[in-house]
Amino acid sequence: MNIYDEARLRFAHLQTRRHFLKSFSAGLGGAALSSLLGPAAMGAPFGNSPQIGPLSPKPPHFVPKATRVIFLHMAGAPSQLELFDYKPLLARLDGELTPPSLLEGKRFSFIKGIPKMLGPQATFSQHGNSGAWISDRLPHLASVADEISFLKAMHTDEFNHAPAQLLMYTGSPRLGRPSMGSWAVYGLGTENQDLPGFVVLISGAATPSAGASVWGSGFLPTIYQGVQCRSEGDPVLFLSDPEGVPRDLRKASIDAITKINRQQHEEMGDPEILTRIAQYELAFRMQMSVPDAMDILSEPDYVHAEYGTAPGEISFANNCLLARRLVERGVRFVQLFHWGWDSHGNGEREGLRHGFVARCRETDQPIAALIRDLDRRGLLDETLIVWGGEFGRTPMLENRSGEDNAFVGRDHHSDVFTMWMAGGGIKRGFTHGETDEIGYQAVSGRTHVHDLQATILHQLGFDHERLTFPYQGRGFRLTDVGGRVINEIIA
Repeated sequence: MNIYDEARLRFAHLQTRRHFLKSFSAGLGGAALSSLLGPAAMGAPFGNSPQIGPLSPKPPHFVPKATRVIFLHMAGAPSQLELFDYKPLLARLDGELTPPSLLEGKRFSFIKGIPKMLGPQATFSQHGNSGAWISDRLPHLASVADEISFLKAMHTDEFNHAPAQLLMYTGSPRLGRPSMGSWAVYGLGTENQDLPGFVVLISGAATPSAGASVWGSGFLPTIYQGVQCRSEGDPVLFLSDPEGVPRDLRKASIDAITKINRQQHEEMGDPEILTRIAQYELAFRMQMSVPDAMDILSEPDYVHAEYGTAPGEISFANNCLLARRLVERGVRFVQLFHWGWDSHGNGEREGLRHGFVARCRETDQPIAALIRDLDRRGLLDETLIVWGGEFGRTPMLENRSGEDNAFVGRDHHSDVFTMWMAGGGIKRGFTHGETDEIGYQAVSGRTHVHDLQATILHQLGFDHERLTFPYQGRGFRLTDVGGRVINEIIA
């Protein structure tokens, strides 16, 4: 094929219906995104200006109560019956066979036959002026009980980890939807153009069961996906310049790549190319801003003592301190995952008397410290903290082999579980929802995962039904076709 034929083929390719639509007025997709991307959608440079770019601050639907979110996810689903949902009757029923009426028509992941009831494996007492019931597994959190609103009757549609985690963060149990953090940054942008708007921090022995999909951007532009940072080694993989490449040369290479990408955008009109440009330039700026933001060694000794941090290690305590440092620097959404809460009782690590106790010990002190620290700095009123897992645990003993579990554990339970929220315009010292006498079903204040999502978006200043993105011929939203704001817990 000669040069002339290649040129004709290229011209024909650009005149297909799809490419015509893309190129028309910077593309129909580009037109739809022009308000989102601002001047950058029309080819203006991103640069460092807070007025330009897909992450630039944008107004919400109404005045928000919160400007940022820290979501503390205990991956594996902690047992509410050992932490917050005190049930004296369940203690008296310990060891008795479960009534058939509690098993008929129910689906469980591992329970077989007729299991025994399992009483609380912790001691409960009331705390604060609110009289919140909190077990002795969380003594530090008990000291800030009056800052917290509990949701005691949460429920979800899924009873296995990966689908439930996807539902919690993307509004759907299937892959492909944007995560909650991506929606927040898509709607609001971020206050610091030198840091990602959405940061993910992971501790524990593994990543969440649903993997990176729970902080992915789905069909939103990829600039809105979460950036995973680390508390050990380089904060972000491949952030440092390669050996022998000085910073001015790195900047020159970024400029050259940007020039090529702009030429490609002018030719194709694909808005994702603008996202690529923004990502390259953000990554370059992050080389200076991220190391400073992630440097917990610069914190005074009393802060390390309060959080129980271990600088240089991968720990939940380190991540809580990092979360505070990130939100005070304008990061919009910080998502912490701590793995290891799947307390089936199959072994010591999964036992309610062993691994579960260790997970509580790893997270209790730093969470309480985070609440106090944000409050002391005047940031708690603007920062919404959310705590929880993907579902709850059964009031009966798991017996997947048909026999009692030697290390004592509970099966997955989607009908009821406890989550809590603090700061960000949420009532202090309040409890919404109640379960029955054994913590098996909700009797009042039942709330769904989509309700939680709608409430988080509401506190950020959004009507969850109006925060949408056009995809495959219709507008999609985080809450799918459900969700209501839980007004009962809003201050």
